[in-house]
Order: sequence, then structure tokens, then C-alpha cells
Amino acid sequence: MDREKPLLGTVQETLLIPLYARAAETRKEHALLRDPHAEEIVACLDYDFGRFDGLPSLTGALLRTLLFDEWVADFLSAHPRGTVVEIGTGLNTRYERVDNGLARWFELDLPDVIALRRRFFTDTPRRTMVASSVTDEAWTAEVSAGGDGPCLFLAEAVLPYLDEADVHRVVDLLADRFPGSLLALDTAGPGFFDTQEQHDALSRVEARMRWYCPDAGSRLTHWRPGTETVASHTLTSLPPALLARLPLPYRQMVSALTAQRLPQAEGYRLNLMRLP
Repeated sequence: MDREKPLLGTVQETLLIPLYARAAETRKEHALLRDPHAEEIVACLDYDFGRFDGLPSLTGALLRTLLFDEWVADFLSAHPRGTVVEIGTGLNTRYERVDNGLARWFELDLPDVIALRRRFFTDTPRRTMVASSVTDEAWTAEVSAGGDGPCLFLAEAVLPYLDEADVHRVVDLLADRFPGSLLALDTAGPGFFDTQEQHDALSRVEARMRWYCPDAGSRLTHWRPGTETVASHTLTSLPPALLARLPLPYRQMVSALTAQRLPQAEGYRLNLMRLP
């Protein structure tokens, strides 16, 4: 396969960061996760991935992915025929990692991303790619059709790049169309948001976050009364069971970060919410 230059919008380019994080991690002896498909995709893309080599934030992206994977696994354990919707799917391979053979999957992203994604992934009867902005309610009809089970929506490294009004619109849309669903999202606090220009990875691309939220529980509950916080973690307060499964060097790294209590690390949260 000839190497292809990814023609992506400014924000969409950020999907290449977690893709490279998974590919680079796969080559390590004691890896957080292994994703040979990410390695294959990186090898096929004409892009300067070297700008991200060795960046500490790649580990943060991997820890976030592991926690989101765990939330999906827990959801599918409770609802084997449920529906998983990845908002801003990018070039993620979560289906390959945690699909249970029964669930419905939808992978939603903007048209330029889906066009690139179709080079490496194929729709199946249970797995559907959808080219749409998350703020356009038209995509919800496709998810609603043919299924009435519970839904888990994953917005990994997506919503902070929207304006607050658009984030509010997305929350309203999900709550109106899929009441009682779960929403996993990451949120940046002011300490993280205000240091984007110095961030090791974001400083190497043009995209910048536009929405920060110190407390997703109170913000979403204010927008949609009855919203419940199921879980909320920083990268230094991961669930003990997940932390125990990490290779020793990573457990030591998390312990060192916990002791430092850096505002950037403490202000970035991974949240699982139940919408009313």
C-alpha cells in the first residue's frame, strides 16, 4: 500500500497523536497495550510522527484509552447486546480490543476522518461508520434504528475542542434521544487548559481546546438535572484494579505524579456520566 498523506482538518489532526501512542507502545517490551493494527496504519501514512517521539503525554493518552476500554468492557458485561457509539472515533481500534461479538458499534466522525478511516476499516452488520458532526442530530436516527437496548457513548479527546455551546448541545441531544444512556468524556480543568501552548503534544499541532470544565458532574447536572456521576478519575487516581494491572514502571510513574500533584495532571479528568 502506498503511503497516504492524511488530509485532515486542524482539530482532526489530533487523532494522529493517540494513534501514534498506541503504535509506539506496541513496540515496547512492557507495554500498557499492544495494537499491531495501529502500527500498520502509521506505516501507511505520510506524516511526520517523529514530532511526537518520547512525549510524556503519550502515556497519558494510553492510560485514558485503557480506562475507556474498561468502561466499555464493564458495559458489555452488563449489556452484551448493548450499543457502543464512539464519538470522534478517529483511527481508534477499540472494537478490535474489546468487542464481545454481540454488541452494535457505531464509529462517528467528520467526513474527512471517515474517508481516511475507510482505508483501514470496513463496515460489518454490527459495526457502522458514520460521517457526521456530533452536533448534527441527523446521525442519531441511524443509531436509534434497529435497536432499543442501552447505549454507551464515548467522547475521548473530543468535547474539549468544541465551544461550550456545542458541548451543551451534544449533551442535550444525547439526553433527549437516548435517555438513561452512559457518556464517557474527558474534561480539562483551567490548569490544563491554560498551559496548552506549553503542552508537549498540543504545542506541535495547530489545534487548541476551547472548552474547559473543572467539574463535569456539576456542569452536566446544571445543564441536565438528574445527570449522575458514575465515576470520575484523574490520571493519578485511576481505579485500583486498573492500576494494579499496569506494568511496574508505569505504576511507579503514576505514583511519582501523584506525589507531585501537578495542576495540569490534577485538572484533567476522565468521567463516566449517566444521563437522565
